[in-house]
Amino acid sequence: YKDVNPENVLVTGGAIEANFNSFYSLVEPGDTVISVFPTYQQLFSVPAGFGANVKRLLLTLENKWLPDLEALKDLIDKKTKMIVLNNPNNPCGSLLDESMLNGICEIAEEVGAYVHCDEAYRGLYIKNSYSTPSIVDIYEKGIATGSFSKPFSLTGLRLGWITADEETIYKCMLHRDYTTISKSMLDEALASLAMDYIDSILERNNRIVRENHTILDGWVRKEPLIEWIPPKAGSVGFMQHNLDLPASKVCLDLMEEESTFLVPGDCFEHPDHLRIGYGNPKNTLMEGLKRLSRFLERYL
Repeated sequence: YKDVNPENVLVTGGAIEANFNSFYSLVEPGDTVISVFPTYQQLFSVPAGFGANVKRLLLTLENKWLPDLEALKDLIDKKTKMIVLNNPNNPCGSLLDESMLNGICEIAEEVGAYVHCDEAYRGLYIKNSYSTPSIVDIYEKGIATGSFSKPFSLTGLRLGWITADEETIYKCMLHRDYTTISKSMLDEALASLAMDYIDSILERNNRIVRENHTILDGWVRKEPLIEWIPPKAGSVGFMQHNLDLPASKVCLDLMEEESTFLVPGDCFEHPDHLRIGYGNPKNTLMEGLKRLSRFLERYL
């Protein structure tokens, strides 16, 4: 972040608690919450659980999984409390650049809405030039959530954070007293140690993601039944399959026949898509793609 003080940050149990706490602290019954879709389910289901009127800002393959600002304007109403983003996007790997983020924040500012941005994959970029600012560096009412799991490969710590203005952080801190209260001092000590080596960790992880992205993109280009919009950031991608089967069936058969796992697009209401992760060891990825190719050959 460019201009963030310790008072602007609250440590949480991963990004999942950070997202929950933000909604728990700010969303009230009857509020309008606009969420991008497809995205991580928590980002629209939890606000709905708190009684919000959730509207979906649809991301489409035709628009490279990026939001249409005119469509966002049409969804805005006087009760709009929050716009929810996921940048980089899970499952699509699409990335909102600074210009797009500014446009969204300008729309939010007109109605005094918060912009909550799940930035769990932030820091993983396919090219250095794709690096994009955090929402809190753009908008006064921006709320960013982050995680040690994805960009730093420290999943076992189960730590994340909320970054926002001091008033919002205070509200979240009060509500945290009704959930987890605090995090493990040992986990926080290990995370602090990792922070001393954060540049090296990010360099390593970006090297892995970029090499695997090249391998995966080359594989997709050669597969007649698979296509995608290549991700710009993160470590997941959303592949369109051209099989006459829903993705849930494809994934179950793939698991049973080839012991290979993908996330079915049905989970994101896109049964013609498959989510793939490529942050794993290169040999694991290549073996998985070999098995997936063998599986797909049966449908040619």
